[in-house]
Amino acid sequence: MKDPYYSRTEVSNSDLSTLKYLLNGGNKFDPFEAYKFGTLLDCMLTEPDKVNFYNYTCSGEQYTPEQFEQARQMKRAFFKDDLARRMLERADTQAIMFREMQIEFEGFEFTLPVRCKWDIYMKHLNWGGDIKSTTATSQKQFEEAARHFDYDRQRAFYMDIAGSNQDILIAISKVNFQVFKIPIKRGDALFQSGQDKYRELAFQYWNLIA
Repeated sequence: MKDPYYSRTEVSNSDLSTLKYLLNGGNKFDPFEAYKFGTLLDCMLTEPDKVNFYNYTCSGEQYTPEQFEQARQMKRAFFKDDLARRMLERADTQAIMFREMQIEFEGFEFTLPVRCKWDIYMKHLNWGGDIKSTTATSQKQFEEAARHFDYDRQRAFYMDIAGSNQDILIAISKVNFQVFKIPIKRGDALFQSGQDKYRELAFQYWNLIA
């Protein structure tokens, strides 16, 4: 059974990804299928009650034994990293936020109902982050992937929904099981590029769909 979060009507980062995909000539984008392995890893780390280690299923979706073993090794790597482990221990997991957000794009202001779901969110500090699986094998490769796959857009979007001043991307390599981290501060280059990306897509969403 798919997560009911995806059935909510507020605009999510995945909705913005779908719109970008359609505007670039695509005709189908299923965020659940696109991020299926990442969902398994997220559940192993943040929602283990959804994982059936005997039948190789997660939230009712079937995986292979090889995928489960790969996710297990990535989970072990995550917990060996002191910062990643401490953040997970202190955070709320899969925290959902939704609100009406005023957005500005090239001097034009508009309002959209928006939503997000955090992998890790520390309510007492009002910031958190996202856990990614990656094929990158070095910090430099992951930093390049973060921009290519619009992780900067996702994090700026989440930060603005929560009013956070900082954030972090934590990635585990599927290849060599190294852990890479990208801290983000409000106003830095990664935040700014992400904010520019989501504001433009949000305007297009408001103009075409909302």
